[in-house]
Amino acid sequence: MKCPFCGNTSDKVIDSRTTKECDVIRRRRLCLKCKGRFTSYERVEDPYPLIIKKDGTRQPYDRNKIMIGLKKACEKRPITFEVLEGIQKAIETKMIDLGKKEINSSWIGEEVMRHLRDTDKVAYVRFASVYRQFKDVNEFMDEVKGLFETTTKKQK
Repeated sequence: MKCPFCGNTSDKVIDSRTTKECDVIRRRRLCLKCKGRFTSYERVEDPYPLIIKKDGTRQPYDRNKIMIGLKKACEKRPITFEVLEGIQKAIETKMIDLGKKEINSSWIGEEVMRHLRDTDKVAYVRFASVYRQFKDVNEFMDEVKGLFETTTKKQK
């Protein structure tokens, strides 16, 4: 930590406290050169990237949005909450592993669809119908046909 008074980088922490929200540590420091006292704040860096929406706006990652979409797609399906949490965690882990500061929302949508395709076909079709915003029944039928073709190839 660089002293704000003399620029020296040697200091000693003389007191540490967490904030009321327990998300930041406040540290009182003593410069070993000029004996000046100063305060620094330490917080955990958010590992999640910013999400670039379809309209180009950026917003912080919100894990609840994935879970809401998964719950809606899997409503009245025999899928446990633990499975949904596993899908969400797998997507988050892959997103962090990419190491990017910004990710398109479409990447997240495609990942959700990929996981649902392997988990439950009905949930996949439900999610895809909303996510892809099919314009007519033919687009919807093409998606369902593609799903069956993929399933048939895997079974052979």
